[in-house]
Amino acid sequence: MSREIISTDKAPQAIGTYSQAVKAGNTVYLSGQIPLDPATMEMVNSDITAEIHQVFKNLTAVCEAAGGSLQDIAKLNIFMTDLGNFATVNAIMAEYFQQPYPARAAIGVAALPKGAGVEMDGILVLG
Repeated sequence: MSREIISTDKAPQAIGTYSQAVKAGNTVYLSGQIPLDPATMEMVNSDITAEIHQVFKNLTAVCEAAGGSLQDIAKLNIFMTDLGNFATVNAIMAEYFQQPYPARAAIGVAALPKGAGVEMDGILVLG
C-alpha cells in the first residue's frame, strides 16, 4: 500500500523528523499538534482555552488538507500537562465535534514541546 504525505501551510510546519500527516489507503494518521500559530510559528499560550482552540484549528487544517474534517476522526489522543484542564478540554471539544464522538484517550504528561499545556493527535478515516 502506498503512503501519501499530507501537508498544509494552514497548520504549523513540522519542526522535526515527521510529517503533518500520512495517508495510507483511506486512513490518515495525524501527527501531534501543539498550539503553534502556523503564520508565525509562535506559541498561542495566553491561557489553556486559547491553547486548546489553536490545537483544534491546527487539526482542522490538516484534516481538510487530507480531504476530510474533524468529524472523520475515529480516534483522538489528548495529552495534557495538567489533568485539571480535562473539563475545559471536554467543553471546547463539544464546540468542534458532533455526535457520534470519536474514541478518545486523555493522558497526563509531565511536559510537552515548547512548554505547551496540550497536544493532540489522531486517526482520521475518510469515507
